[in-house]
Amino acid sequence: MAFELPPLPYAANALEPHMSANTFSFHHAKHHNAYVTNLNNLIKDTDLASKSLEEIIKAVAGDSAKAGVFNNAAQVWNHTFFWSSMKPGGGGKPSGDLLARIEKDLGGFDKFKEDFKNAAVTQFGSGWAWLVEEKGTLKITKTGNADTPMAHGQKALLTVDVWEHAYYLDYQNRRPDFVQAFLDHLANWDFAAANLKG
Repeated sequence: MAFELPPLPYAANALEPHMSANTFSFHHAKHHNAYVTNLNNLIKDTDLASKSLEEIIKAVAGDSAKAGVFNNAAQVWNHTFFWSSMKPGGGGKPSGDLLARIEKDLGGFDKFKEDFKNAAVTQFGSGWAWLVEEKGTLKITKTGNADTPMAHGQKALLTVDVWEHAYYLDYQNRRPDFVQAFLDHLANWDFAAANLKG
């Protein structure tokens, strides 16, 4: 069963002015779609063709001979997760158990924001910053290129994409401004809270 490009969970202009429909026309319709196409081509007529995205990622993680499969599968997963990590009118502060866990494990919400932004801004080159749960504890982590927390035994709760194509049309080289806009106006805390419970 071939993978398909999942639709955005909102209209392409729903996150304006913080992320433009123009960015989505490239980032979702072209970049994300290319990873889907590449993955389908790489797994066609192999034993991976019948597996789920998560099963593929876990099966090939760390196998240098399958790096192309891992990179494309992980990028399909990472991007789908990233779209859901944002929502119109997002940002602000989480509540309930998620906020309590951030305060307990990460030194408070202001400290979380500072550390999350730092992880995103200091990721050299392309990659991602993540809020994850590992062995019952919340952590902030970053991954390069297509790498994903799932490959390291971590459960992803929220992510921001810091590949240049995620922000360059709207923010040019101002990655810190993009990450700040993500935290202040886009972050989908309901999604993160659901992932924590799930």
